[in-house]
Amino acid sequence: MDLVDLIVEKRFIGQEFLTWLWWKSEERGGVVALPGEGDIVVVFEKHMLLEYGEGESNEKLICRGLQTELQEARTGLTMGKKLEQARIQLAYNDYEWNFTMAAALMEFRNVKLPKTGGTESGNKNNPEEQEGMILERIFLFEELIRVMMDLLRVFLKLRVSAEWREELLKVREWVNKAERA
Repeated sequence: MDLVDLIVEKRFIGQEFLTWLWWKSEERGGVVALPGEGDIVVVFEKHMLLEYGEGESNEKLICRGLQTELQEARTGLTMGKKLEQARIQLAYNDYEWNFTMAAALMEFRNVKLPKTGGTESGNKNNPEEQEGMILERIFLFEELIRVMMDLLRVFLKLRVSAEWREELLKVREWVNKAERA
């Protein structure tokens, strides 16, 4: 099995993770508990891409709008479509990131890093301040990756545990609310 086949075969993990994270964020009004870290804000917004099928029979559903308008995306889930890409806002430790997460490769796209004092008022002529700004941006990107990987770790531990059946029932109930609404 080559790498491409492996990615295609295992892409469901990223899709399930994004769907689970969307449900977790709505379960407590945008707040997700991260063990050892506390509460973080996770909001799905503006843009989602859902997919169904493979090869030539592949269908895509793009949903755009405010969070309240993402009802169409939830309806897509009831029809068997899988969440492939989502625009997410994450707030943690006085920082706020906006990014798009692609499920198949757990790829970060269009990342907007938090604004900090150094990035807004930095002296671009001073090499030491420039280096500090670059290092600060690297730290902020690494922090985003760390928090998302911690969330993924929580999901994967749950996914392989005996509690997954109960969690899956809750997610399905949430998805099916879209059909009744």
